[in-house]
Amino acid sequence: MTTIERSALYQQIESALDTVRPHLAVDGGNVELVEITEDMTVKVKWMGNCQNCNMSAMTMKAGIEQAIMSKVPNINKVVAIN
Repeated sequence: MTTIERSALYQQIESALDTVRPHLAVDGGNVELVEITEDMTVKVKWMGNCQNCNMSAMTMKAGIEQAIMSKVPNINKVVAIN
């Protein structure tokens, strides 16, 4: 993947995350894009209140993962590193 392609991919994922961030912010949380691996796994980091929230697994599946995969279908999975 070229630098330009990687940059475009990061922008697409950030755009997808931006659709979810306002919902996270209501509860004092956020999510940060950390890395996109060669096997097209997106690694994110929970921030704020999301770090210790018992609903974060559900938010990952129903919010973060769905938002990213609907905008960037070639992503294979989304995982939180914390």
